[in-house]
Amino acid sequence: MSSSTIPNSFDDVTDFVVNRGNGVTGLVDSGIQKVPERYILPPQQRFDLTKVVSQDPILIIDVSNWDDPEVIKSICEASGKWGFFQIINHGIPLQVLENITDAAHSFFGLPNEKRSKYYKGASPSETVFLATSFSPQAEVALEWRDYLSFQYIPGNDQASALWPPVCKDEVLEYMKKAEIVIKNLLQVLLKGLNVKDFDRDTQHTLMGSPRIYLNYYPKCPNPELTAGVGPPSDISTITVLLQDDIGGLYVRGIEDDTWIHVPPIKGALLINIGDVLQIISNDKYKSIEHRVVANKIKNRVSVPIFVNPAPDAVFGPLPESGEIPIYKQLVFSDYFNFYFSKPHDGKKTIDYARI
Repeated sequence: MSSSTIPNSFDDVTDFVVNRGNGVTGLVDSGIQKVPERYILPPQQRFDLTKVVSQDPILIIDVSNWDDPEVIKSICEASGKWGFFQIINHGIPLQVLENITDAAHSFFGLPNEKRSKYYKGASPSETVFLATSFSPQAEVALEWRDYLSFQYIPGNDQASALWPPVCKDEVLEYMKKAEIVIKNLLQVLLKGLNVKDFDRDTQHTLMGSPRIYLNYYPKCPNPELTAGVGPPSDISTITVLLQDDIGGLYVRGIEDDTWIHVPPIKGALLINIGDVLQIISNDKYKSIEHRVVANKIKNRVSVPIFVNPAPDAVFGPLPESGEIPIYKQLVFSDYFNFYFSKPHDGKKTIDYARI
């Protein structure tokens, strides 16, 4: 694309990236040399690296024995103190993890005309779509991210029939392995809430509609001016995140207005508590803000699994806590739609659920 046709104005960039489905990947492919105005955050919203602290690294938990009382204790304590922890020896082969990050690069390395046919609103399947940023129509500045979203329906081969061939098998293989890890995690977390049953109804409420994203953050000429993601907390029950080796993920520190870098660990999975689990635990566990900074030199990918309730699931503080509820009962689809009606705004979404 010649320099004369590279989109630059606010409206031209919006049209090129959002309306025409090129995404920020297409924008970078066009040859831009600086971040367009449409992506530039107001100065007060930019990430201040002086707020990054080095103490208190994110806990790493060996989960080779899920029944070990020390493992259970570590997971529950980390979920209450931090809302984030990493797990190793989880049973998913390293090759499976590498295959899916490679598949993400393969999809976003396709020519734009092959990527864009999956763009939201035009995708051949209701269970997969390509999108950009977070909520483009509501955001002051777009986020420097494209993502391919899959709705995973276990045992339903028809649901994945029209997924992109370049990454379909890798996504399915990873999800089948990750489902075992997710169930083990939820059972441990429920034990910490005095809940013993993990029956079909409980699974419907906590993990009835999982989604997996292939996130892509193309190299950014001015990463200090924009945001890859953030800073949100997730609205899921839990989120299981696979990072590549580039880095750039930060989580909110315990002290106000501090951030902690989460260094990639080969083979590890990062677990973060979502709003749903904070609500059903009546604040025993906590979701926490996180953000992503793009890289100036390399393209970054990450693969989050958002372990969401089924859309019709009703959730609220569990009676097993024996405490006075501080949240109301909610239908997950209502909470989901509220979350996506606005830009990322830290933890303000959870106020929607408070009594």
